[in-house]
Amino acid sequence: MLLMVQVTVELPGDMDPAALQDIGEAELKRAHELIQAGSLRKIWRVVGARANFSIWETDTLEEFHANISSLPMHPYMTVNVTPIIEHPATQAYEANIGPFPTI
Repeated sequence: MLLMVQVTVELPGDMDPAALQDIGEAELKRAHELIQAGSLRKIWRVVGARANFSIWETDTLEEFHANISSLPMHPYMTVNVTPIIEHPATQAYEANIGPFPTI
């Protein structure tokens, strides 16, 4: 199943800069693992905010929960999840023209 996920991160304002760097590096490492595993399919940064939109693929909601919870910044995240399905326009485009262009 595909999920559209909106994440907003609110870190403590008094977080030690070294701790912030460490958690950022750990977050990036874990994200790379989730991308390589095929779970985190695409991610976009929200301009001007510590937030993102992403597309995840998972077999179960429990699997998604385990994956998103494994991110080091998870304790500081607000996560909104929307299950998504393919739109009929995509199906029609691919049937009539070919592969749908990707971004």
